[in-house]
Amino acid sequence: MEVTNINNMSGKRKEVLATNETYHVFNRTIGGEEIFSGNINMRRIMALTDYYRCPQKLSYSKFKNVLKNEEQIQYLKEVKSLAPLVEIYVFSFMPDHFHFLLRQNLDLGIRVFISNLQNAFAKYYNTKNERQGSLFQKPFKAKRVSSDEILLHVSRYIHLNPVTSYLVEYKNLQSFQWSSYQDYLGLKENDLVNTKFILKITGSKENYEKFVVNQVDYQRKLAKIKKFVHE
Repeated sequence: MEVTNINNMSGKRKEVLATNETYHVFNRTIGGEEIFSGNINMRRIMALTDYYRCPQKLSYSKFKNVLKNEEQIQYLKEVKSLAPLVEIYVFSFMPDHFHFLLRQNLDLGIRVFISNLQNAFAKYYNTKNERQGSLFQKPFKAKRVSSDEILLHVSRYIHLNPVTSYLVEYKNLQSFQWSSYQDYLGLKENDLVNTKFILKITGSKENYEKFVVNQVDYQRKLAKIKKFVHE
């Protein structure tokens, strides 16, 4: 698979994805196929998310299968010295869809990131399951988040998605590994998710947790943020 970059991205979307703006990005599998399940699949999508948020010259499969260990380390060092395509504020992977809250850092950054992520996972999944054809609906959906208040509400919506979709009970949400909620509670340490911006708004991770707990069934009452989310 050829990796998509800024220079070879073509085609137009109806909505403009503007640099330095934040978007709720969402997509669902074709036919509701449950692809995001099982530790092997989930570790793969997480690795691809981390890899493709940065500008890449090599596909993930070439990076893993062609480069030697020391070459991989040097390559990642060079790539991560560059500005990332997107800043990931929030994410959640559900069995048949995903949510991201992304700030676009470079022109076309969101399109390149999502294109590479979906294409790489589809190639992996299709090969593994002897499957052919598209895996995700086209085009992906993106809605600009217009204020810090809406940003907070959409972040809560995404983090509570596993609960309101009856995937887990809220008491077990802290153990749900496939979203950024653990990052916001300080249970994980990595550079994948930028929690600083939202935690600055709430004042602390404790305040953010209270904000989420306050309305566990929030998505079932979408009145205030309905136009900013996708289902």
